[in-house]
Amino acid sequence: MSYTYTNLRDFIAKLEEEGELKRIKTPVDPILEISEITDRVSKKIGPALLFENPKGSSHPLLINAFGSHRRMALSLGVESLEEISKRIDELLEIKTPESFLDKIKMLPKLADLSRFLPKKVSSAPCHEVIKDEFSLFEFPILQCWPQDAGRFITLPLVFSKNPKTGKRNCGVYRMQVFDERTTAMHWQTHKHGAQHFGEASQLKKESSGKGCIEVAVAIGADPAGGFSGITPMPDDLDEMLFAGFLRRRPVEMVQCKTVDLEVPANAEIVMEGHVNLDELRTEGPFGDHTGYYSLQDSYPVFHVNCLTHRKNPIYQSTIVGKPPQEDCYMGHAVERIFLPLLQKQLPEIIDMHMPFEGIFHNLLLISIRKRYPGQARKIMSAIWGLGQAMFSKCIVVLDEGTDLRDYSQVVWKTLNHIDPERDIQYVLGPIDSLDHASRQPNFGSKMGVDATQKLPEEGFQREWPDEIIMSEKIKHQIDEIWPELGLK
Repeated sequence: MSYTYTNLRDFIAKLEEEGELKRIKTPVDPILEISEITDRVSKKIGPALLFENPKGSSHPLLINAFGSHRRMALSLGVESLEEISKRIDELLEIKTPESFLDKIKMLPKLADLSRFLPKKVSSAPCHEVIKDEFSLFEFPILQCWPQDAGRFITLPLVFSKNPKTGKRNCGVYRMQVFDERTTAMHWQTHKHGAQHFGEASQLKKESSGKGCIEVAVAIGADPAGGFSGITPMPDDLDEMLFAGFLRRRPVEMVQCKTVDLEVPANAEIVMEGHVNLDELRTEGPFGDHTGYYSLQDSYPVFHVNCLTHRKNPIYQSTIVGKPPQEDCYMGHAVERIFLPLLQKQLPEIIDMHMPFEGIFHNLLLISIRKRYPGQARKIMSAIWGLGQAMFSKCIVVLDEGTDLRDYSQVVWKTLNHIDPERDIQYVLGPIDSLDHASRQPNFGSKMGVDATQKLPEEGFQREWPDEIIMSEKIKHQIDEIWPELGLK
């Protein structure tokens, strides 16, 4: 069964129908109190929360909407994330046609993909209210943790254009609110937003560019649109096309009122403005998904010139911190949905898993079908060369048949299969900006562990022992007499 949400409110209604939403009528402060409540609920894998009366605001706040495996699947309109993986796998089967008959066979798949292209509309719910005079503090923007530098918008869809190609990018970047109309724009070095900023700065130096970048920020889009903003899409591939693919219908986009950008027509809130190329301001600290505070640094500044929103808008937010939190389930969805793409490039990969405790980039478990010497190291090198996977601090490669979600089995096999000097390798390269342990920002070391059985061709001259497994015959015999033994 699959279902589609046109907007965030459809999703909220579905959550309520499924018993996955709790309405909170008690007035609660967006300064720390909502975070403490949400953190407690997250740790118990509790429901999505709709705070109907946040202190200091007349607008309700939705949080923890993606905070379980079930809600993450519900948000994308499926019973299981494997449904989406299967669709992507089928899409990847499209090959270059070699004959006229091959071209004919491709048409249905190409037509299916083309119908998900974003659709431009002339009017939109997000323009029901248009404001030139406003304060961002009318919304219940959170201060999540005690040492945070202030309030942060934590789940924005940030739209900008590549200044050279004009192609759109959508990403999720936290935004520290400096005042009523100004925020930071947390464009980390490796992100597409930072790339746009850098290319615009270069064009300005060459006297062929402007002194700013136009930016639009949407809050409270439909869940597929919101999720697409965090996905590791290739450069200049439209996230809104992917959102359309996920929800099986195009995302309706509307032209902004004051900037040359389009945003989801059904978003709850839209901020329009610009980022000056010659303006940086200290941002942070911020309690991050690592479970530690990311430290102060200089980032671009977003000036909000126009605010639009739906009537009675719902402000959507999230908190990050020690796992499990809402973002863990979003990361898991990325893992499952994009596995077919990884397998297409590296067909020997059977499965992959990012444990929550590894906070996405710190630990990546891979199982492979090993056929030749050095294959595990080849896999490590390939992954370190793939997009955001380059941030993987530790990659452990195991043999086929290993259950990567059984951490007892993973640790047992890894520690039994490695000779540390022989099987652990270190490389230097890009590191996630949030990594506080690296030798310097954005650069440090990574570790690969070859926990596969070793082949004679890899210099292993001893006999590799068999794993202890009881015979099926004896298992069957004991199954038959088990009820007689009086054991549970």
